[in-house]
Amino acid sequence: MRERLESLKQEALRELAGVSSQQELSELRIKYLGKKGPLTEILRGMGALSAEERPVIGQVANDVRAAIEAVIEEKQAAFTKAETEQRLQAETIDVTLPGRPLPVGAVHPLNKVIQEIEDVFIGMGFTVEEGPEVETDYYNFEALNLPKDHPARDMQDSFYITDEILMRTQTSPMQPRMMERLKGAVPVKFISPGKVYRRDDDDATHSHQFTQIEGLVIDKGIRMSDLKGTLLQFVRELFGQRTQIRLRPSFFPFTEPSVEVDVSCFMCGGSGCRLCKHTGWIEILGAGMVHPRVLEMSGYDPVQVSGFAFGMGPERIAMLKYGIDDIRNFYNNDLRFLRQFAHL
Repeated sequence: MRERLESLKQEALRELAGVSSQQELSELRIKYLGKKGPLTEILRGMGALSAEERPVIGQVANDVRAAIEAVIEEKQAAFTKAETEQRLQAETIDVTLPGRPLPVGAVHPLNKVIQEIEDVFIGMGFTVEEGPEVETDYYNFEALNLPKDHPARDMQDSFYITDEILMRTQTSPMQPRMMERLKGAVPVKFISPGKVYRRDDDDATHSHQFTQIEGLVIDKGIRMSDLKGTLLQFVRELFGQRTQIRLRPSFFPFTEPSVEVDVSCFMCGGSGCRLCKHTGWIEILGAGMVHPRVLEMSGYDPVQVSGFAFGMGPERIAMLKYGIDDIRNFYNNDLRFLRQFAHL
């Protein structure tokens, strides 16, 4: 039996030496070490041996199995290493090739204008405050000197949720909200950008949703000249240092006196062109001195303090600045339109 085991060992090692694939290696493992293999058959016949021969032949059988398994493991390791090297070679990335470009977004042109406006006013000492888009009738109208029967409300036909709650029609509600928060303290000096909503038919110059930026300053001794100086500084930062402003009388319920503010046309310098409709001036915002009644309702004494307020539409400024002729382009998310401003 010893000779048979030695013969089996030599035969197995000879066949394993010529193995060229993992499939062949697996077949030889089953052939020699499987349940129906010759080594298992020999071990089953050890019962016929004498008590003295049995441990000797058992040790020889174990040595044969160990020798065959060692060669199989060595071959398996070699095949695994070769397969790994082949896969690495096949999957090698040429780092000298340029990468695949990924699309990169940019700041929306409307947000860009809002950020520019905020930067200008922050540089003049203003803070930036935000308020709720779902507003109460009191803050949206009544606290701004627009009682329920005021005819000026007709200009802001609105999205009401209940009789007392609506989508805000302007960012002006931040005036009474901030004054109440400060409880009569001065100075008050902030701007408030945000979305507003009105029941408008969408066209090239109107939208049911748009943005506004409200500004408010309250302190002792604030005069109309302070308003003009602030706005002059603002338009020069935004449109150029040679820009001039013109104030025209107007009406807003929450300011008295009230003005419309025009800027000299930054395209023609005031000589007249298509942009300014050959007037030399472009209207960009409304403003005025805060109405004494608005101050009183929010806890300020109009005898002791005064202030000015202003409001502007970033869409209009962006349309003028970039030559955009349709407000709907800001909200259609057309990449062909938005890519034109990615470099700005």
